[in-house]
Amino acid sequence: MTFEKVIIKNFKCFSGTFKIDLQEGLNIIVGDNEAGKSTILDAIHLALTGWINGRHISSELSEYLFNKKQVRKYLTSLRKDPIEPPNILIEVYFDSDDAAEFIGNGNRLKSNKACGFSFNIEFDENYKDEYEHLVQQDDIKSLPIEYYKYYWKSFARDSSITPRSLPVKSALIDSSNSRYKSGSDIYISRIIRNLLESKEIVDISQAHRKMKDVFRDEEAIQAINKKIKESSDISDKEVELSVELSSRDAWKNTLMTYLDEIPFQHIGKGEQCVIKTKLALSHKKTKEANLILLEEPENHLSHTKLNQLIYDIEAGSEDKQILISTHSSFVANKLGLENLLLLHELSITQLSDLEESTQTFFKKLSGYDTLRLILCDKAILVEGDSDELIVQRAYLDENDKLPIQDGIDIISVGTSFKRFLEIADKLKKEVSVVTDNDGDIEALKKKYKKYLDKDSKNYINICFDNEIDDGDLTISNKEFNYNTLEPKILKENDVKTLNKVFNTDYDEDGILKYMYNNKTDCALKIFNSDQEISFPQYILNSFKFEGDE
Repeated sequence: MTFEKVIIKNFKCFSGTFKIDLQEGLNIIVGDNEAGKSTILDAIHLALTGWINGRHISSELSEYLFNKKQVRKYLTSLRKDPIEPPNILIEVYFDSDDAAEFIGNGNRLKSNKACGFSFNIEFDENYKDEYEHLVQQDDIKSLPIEYYKYYWKSFARDSSITPRSLPVKSALIDSSNSRYKSGSDIYISRIIRNLLESKEIVDISQAHRKMKDVFRDEEAIQAINKKIKESSDISDKEVELSVELSSRDAWKNTLMTYLDEIPFQHIGKGEQCVIKTKLALSHKKTKEANLILLEEPENHLSHTKLNQLIYDIEAGSEDKQILISTHSSFVANKLGLENLLLLHELSITQLSDLEESTQTFFKKLSGYDTLRLILCDKAILVEGDSDELIVQRAYLDENDKLPIQDGIDIISVGTSFKRFLEIADKLKKEVSVVTDNDGDIEALKKKYKKYLDKDSKNYINICFDNEIDDGDLTISNKEFNYNTLEPKILKENDVKTLNKVFNTDYDEDGILKYMYNNKTDCALKIFNSDQEISFPQYILNSFKFEGDE
């Protein structure tokens, strides 16, 4: 059984209709803060379970679940020409060979063969007359949530279904937020409870019920109850202390999970995250939880622990779907950029067709900051730290501010320009590359031929010096390369200027040797210097993007 897509309407940040297509196995959602990643997970889990924020929807139904823009639009309309009260709709589409009762055209796609259901929060027409009278009498400034109802309906238009009768399930793990009730973590306790078979639930309920008899038989409790009975004038009925057993599920409210005799909430947050995830991925009832929802699994974890958790996630995704939200390039790279779903301006872009060699490259070398490229507005790719510092200083001199203040991220990518450019190309991201010509311009043009064709790739800007320089300097019996960043900077300035910047006293060959042996240190001194410095034109060209005037 596979989830195919989810449609969300008017829920939290989603104004109007939003659709996300899911693939088998892993799905990784990335996006800026407030982009809606958590909202997607919350919406899916709410539709599948009826739970949100750790509580049932019956307790959490409020105006704040609705899109703020739609609520404001509705409330404004009440002053002149009232429109229909806003509603929330979450449609879940899944593929199943054994769910004929969920197949029908009761969905927004109007597909007769669609299999799934909808979760709805809408105005209850039974209160229409009462509400219209209220509107006429009062100046309503908030959504009248007391007149709303929620319900589930299959695509076959059966409105008698409940989360219990759904053939699909979900488990939500939010490692960034632990919720406690009576001192115990709600989520971990719920997972432990889900491990239990029906007979075991009966057994634990009976064992819990026996606590009442044991409690009442304690000599100290009997003495206290006798004292209360003799001295209390609260009621003419018998008053006594006991344990809460008024409902058949009373045991659930007092269930506490321990690790090595330590209450779960007192162990480290990282260990909590690992245990929650492993339980959700491995226990038998998870076979029924077709979709595992993981919220930022990287929280509170060391590099080693995160590596292990990612291994567990990969192993656990073989027979179930997993939807992960993350801010970590490491997590995205390790789990595969081909599984990535970029959420931007309430729309989804997939990277499913990256070349296999690029997918493998970032999985094996997962330390690269791929999400910096994916999430930035524009980027300038450079080879190393010294290049990054020089580009930063050149931009500062040109614009009186750093590139990041204009939404431009300077990213050091080593020699992996083409790997990053493949990602940029898929996303149509505006990117400049600053690279050395290394004395072979033809080889450089051949390497970047795909991106130098401005008719088709004008959002990608390859910047290098079009002149080849040479000289007589040798270092360690090797000919010095005059076609890298440092000698190009010397060419634009002079020895006197750079000696002032570095606080040195070299001739031309000496300054070249010094810069060659101290690349990052020299770049840092240039960045921090008050000296007026000129920069090569190819670096200045990297600031020119397609959308700039």
